This record gives sequence, structure tokens and C-alpha cells, in this order.
Amino acid sequence: MKKTIFSALCVAMAALVSCSPKVEQTTYPAPHLEKRGNVTQLIVKGEPYLALACELGNSSSSSQSYMAPYWDALQESGVNTVLAVVSWEQVEPVEGQFDFTVVDQLIADAREHDLKLSILWFGSWKNGMSSYHPTWVKKNNDKYFPAKTKAGDKLPILSTLCAETRDADARAYAAMMEHIKAVDSVEQTVIMIQMQNEVGLHGWTRDYCEAANEAFAGQVPAELIKYLVDHKDQLLPETLSAWEKSGCKTIGTWEEVFGKNDRTDEIFMAWNYASYMNKVSEAGKAVYALPTFVNAWIVQPEDTRPGNYPSGGPQAQNHDIYRAAAPAIDILSPDIYLSNFPEILQMYSRSGNPVFIPESRAGQGGAANAAYAIGECGAIGYSPFGFESSATAPSNDTFNAFYKKADNASKIILDAQAEGRIHGAWVKGSDPFKVKEAYTMGKYIVEVELVSSGRRNGGAPQLTGGTYNPNAQGYAVIIQDSEDNFTVLGSNVRVTFLPTDGKGTVGLAKVVEGDYQDGEWIEGRWLNGDQIQLRYDILYAIDEGYSGQGLNFGTPNPSFIKVELYNY
Repeated sequence: MKKTIFSALCVAMAALVSCSPKVEQTTYPAPHLEKRGNVTQLIVKGEPYLALACELGNSSSSSQSYMAPYWDALQESGVNTVLAVVSWEQVEPVEGQFDFTVVDQLIADAREHDLKLSILWFGSWKNGMSSYHPTWVKKNNDKYFPAKTKAGDKLPILSTLCAETRDADARAYAAMMEHIKAVDSVEQTVIMIQMQNEVGLHGWTRDYCEAANEAFAGQVPAELIKYLVDHKDQLLPETLSAWEKSGCKTIGTWEEVFGKNDRTDEIFMAWNYASYMNKVSEAGKAVYALPTFVNAWIVQPEDTRPGNYPSGGPQAQNHDIYRAAAPAIDILSPDIYLSNFPEILQMYSRSGNPVFIPESRAGQGGAANAAYAIGECGAIGYSPFGFESSATAPSNDTFNAFYKKADNASKIILDAQAEGRIHGAWVKGSDPFKVKEAYTMGKYIVEVELVSSGRRNGGAPQLTGGTYNPNAQGYAVIIQDSEDNFTVLGSNVRVTFLPTDGKGTVGLAKVVEGDYQDGEWIEGRWLNGDQIQLRYDILYAIDEGYSGQGLNFGTPNPSFIKVELYNY
């Protein structure tokens, strides 16, 4: 099969470098995850990396000419990482013959625009369906058999129980990873891989093909039982509740161990999807060990049972099953489009699961989501979906501004994550109504309130309290630089301070706006007077423990403010 000119040049250059004793290159371990303090961070070329990412439309990356008009806009937007699909059907159009043209084109275009890549491997499943696998697989249902309904009807979904499909998928994926290693291990443009996309069975709680029925009637795998026993004290409540229905049996069929119910079917499917993807991930890591993640089609408010959402996917309630079946998968990620972003993300960050959001929204709401994920949950990164067509649209101005500021301050943010001296506030005027957050940080309680207007306590004009715009959304990333010094990146919020011990009043000794450029602080105005006075009902404020002053991030456009505090 043909090799692209880019690929051939890369291989030739690598060979020349390796043969020349005069050329010295700094070599780094492959991109990997590393525990730093209480968070897990992505390490690229030996340094922590914050993925301020976006995901392309599912078919966009299949054509270099289609993508050509978008790369400049992506670079201009402040994105530093692009999530792009590579499909099995393009990589292996003929069985056993591989074509990496699309991989090479993506790497070349990303490098030209100083961007990193996370490749989404669309092999056997995309959104629970099967459509990105090669024609030669599609046309051979006997060898690469599909899942079936309870009535025996074939579904347009490859079965997780088909070893032939799994092994073919794994061979193609491993071949791609071997190619990426050959052309990119020095430059490290490709930094992570997504396994498949939003896997799980639609419509039915489980697969009823012959192989699935046989496995379901058989014994629960010893590996799963061992995991449950070894981790009993740390199991998620959803796992423990299902297991306790049988009195925590350690031998038996799926229904004997977990009961005869939809939840058992879901656990069975989760085990099989996770086991399948683990084999694929293992095959790739054997040749080039990049971090891998899977993404979940999360449970929707209207869903009443598995199958309404893809049954057996990496939803929050299935994480223990995935950890038991898929140690070669590093992150279990949620795709979040619902409005209660913090609540959902907390579910997916349990038990030390590293945080990465591969699909969500852009706009002002997306900026708030990213700020919360990075500041409060120690996220590796955040990514709105289908971003290329609106990357520089006015509706994304404040989102892009947040990305640019976070990128310039990424070292400061990443260090604060690792050292546990950062928080992220997410506030919203409606759906859900959540207008205040408070965090204890050393000697101080830091309060973040959505922008508001109104009068209170005798009619004095106020910049806190009063009326909240139901369409407003705000956020703040709060970093404690030292005992009395804080840096805040905020939008649409006011920030005030109280003493943790309740004694005295916290004053603002010095307030300076500014910005980061390549990690260096560039000082701007010294703020005082009208810029920091949030309340004029001073007697009431003092009685409540406030000075009446605070940090004012009164517009959606984000900004940095540094403050030094004192107590009086």
C-alpha cells in the first residue's frame, strides 16, 4: 500500500539522525500520565501539559482539503490541542494492507500550526453504533458477527463477544501506533488516544447473540470477582449495591452474583466492552504507550434503564467494572452537554479517576465548565465538540479569551493543581440557579458570587446581592500564591474574603490587574476606589464580617487580578 511523502520523509530523517554521531537530540519519555500531589497530570516532553482542546466534527478530519480552511482559525482561537478522528476503514481499507495517509496529514497540519493532537480511534463503535469499520468487515457477518436482540434479530452493532473482530481491530490499531511512534515519538505531536467512541448497546440491556448468551449463562470471570473482593471497601456505591443483592457471592453466574435485573445486564455488557477495548489498548501500548481514554454517553434525565443510554458504556456507575476489566485504559471520561456540569463531573472524578472532558460546549458556558474542571477537579483538559466551524465566531470570544489566558498561565495553574492550592467556581443565574460558592483557603474564606445589581440595607447601591440575570454565567479560578496572596482569573463574578477563624475583618492591601505572557506576570493597573468597592452599606457589611471591598470581574470577558490581603 502507498506510503505518503510526509511519512517517507519522516522515516528517512529519523534514520539519518540515528546514524549521525554528531547530532544530539534531547529524548523524552512518551507522553504519559503522572501523579503529582493529589492530581494526575499529562506529561509531554517531560513537563506537565494542560490540554486546552477542541474536538473536530466526526468526519472533518477524514479530508485534508476539507480541514484546510479551519487550521488557522483553530490556532487563532487559543486552542492548543485538537481531537481528531482516525477511522479503521481509512487505515485498513483492504485486510492486512495499511494506509496512514490521514494520520500523516493530521500530524503535518497540526505541527504547522503548533498544535498537539489527540487521535480518536473510531474502530468498532461510534456512539454505540458500528459504521467506521472497513467494508471487508461489514460484509462478513459470519466471521465478524453483530449483536442481536432478544428475538434474534441482528443489530447494526458489532458484538463485543466476537474475538475475530476484536483481534482485527487491535491489529489495525497497533499498526497505527507503530506508525505514529516511527514518525512522531521525537516531536510528540500526538499526545493521547481515545478508544472507540461512546460505546454501549442501544435499545437492549444486553447482547443476545449466541456467544453472549453462552457467556451470560456462564460463571462471572474470576478476575472480576477478585477485583470486587480486593477492593470491597473502596467500591462505588452502585457496584456494592448490585453485588450485595446476592450477599456478595464470589462464585456463580451473572444473575447468581448480581441478581436477575437490568443492572446485571448492564454490568455484563460493561465487562465485555471494557475487556474488548482493553485488548485493543494493550496492543497499541505494546508498541507505543500513549495514554488512552474512553468517553461516555452519559445517562440523560429521561432515561429509565440501560439501553435508553448505551448499555455497558463507561458511565459513572460502571467505573469499577471498567477498572477491573481494562487496566490498559487510563481515563474514563464523560461527554457533558447537560446544564448541571459540576454535579456530573463530580460523579466522574470519584475514586481517583483522572479528569478529562473530550466533548462539551464552547461559549461562555464552556469557559465556565473548563474553569471549574481545571480549577476544582484538577482536570487534564477540556474540549468542546465540533469547534472548527465556529472557532472564531463572536459567540466564542469569551471562551477563546479564557483559553488564551489559561494557556499563558498554564505552568502556574498546573503547579497549583499539584500542590493543592487552587479552586474553581462555577455560578449560573438559572438551570441550575447557583449564584454563590465559598472555599476555605488557609486563613481565608474566598467567596465567589455571580454578578448582580440592586439595593439593600437602607437603599445603598450594591455590586453584590440583589438581582441576578437568569442568563448570566460566571466563573473564577482561584490560586493561593502564598499565605496572604491570591491570583484570580474571573468572569462575571465578584470575589470577597472572610477570615477563616471569624476574627476581625479582611482588608485588601494591594490589588493589581494584569496578564500572563508565556508564564510571566505583566502588571497593569493598581486598582482601588470604585474598582474594588462592592458595598456601601458599611455598617451592615462589617456586622457580617466583610470590609465592603472585593475583586470585581464585572463582564463576561475574563481577566486576571492579583490581591494581597491583611486582617484588621
